[in-house]
Amino acid sequence: MAVIRAMRRWLHRSEKIARRDRAFAFAVALFAATAPAFASGPQDAIRSFYATLLTTMKEGPRLGESGRYAALAPVVQQVFDVRFMTRLAVGPDWASLRPGQQQQVTTAFGRYIAATYADRFDRYSGEALRVGGEQAFAGGHIVRTQIVKPAGDPVTINYLMRENGGIWQIADVYLDGTISQLATQRSEFHSILRSKGVEGLIAALNRKIDLLKRSADD
Repeated sequence: MAVIRAMRRWLHRSEKIARRDRAFAFAVALFAATAPAFASGPQDAIRSFYATLLTTMKEGPRLGESGRYAALAPVVQQVFDVRFMTRLAVGPDWASLRPGQQQQVTTAFGRYIAATYADRFDRYSGEALRVGGEQAFAGGHIVRTQIVKPAGDPVTINYLMRENGGIWQIADVYLDGTISQLATQRSEFHSILRSKGVEGLIAALNRKIDLLKRSADD
């Protein structure tokens, strides 16, 4: 009986790994098909990002969290100015970090952004992701967008876009149109850095990523 139980556990793990590998392979093919082209303006960059996001939502249950993450992670690296956002979120402490530490925090923050979108946009229920214009703002442009659901009020998400090397990238996200994601994270990061240092911040980001993945897989 012990041998049979062990075989069943082995078969269950093998099937789970096979499903994960198939989802990852599909996500790679999905990214290749929907990867953002060169964006000529701030709104184009968001439209390209939303096109990929909408595709992963429609394939959400099939992909699973790991597949959605695999599809979104490279897009996040293209569309978000992750290093700039990380530097602003860390604040004055950024200058005191060694280059290797700066890279570690930036990598963890980029993974956290991708994991957050993979978790929050996990399936499609008839939503429309609409881009509704832009305006000049603080050295960049604000692009206004809405998530329109079949029922209920639309959700406003605005993006601060910044030109970086000729490419328009996201520099901040305003939830409900006004709440700066970076301002919120800067307060949180400052508290962690004061109490646990940069290694504590990296560990905290990695824990958040693990929690997002676990909650999506449950």
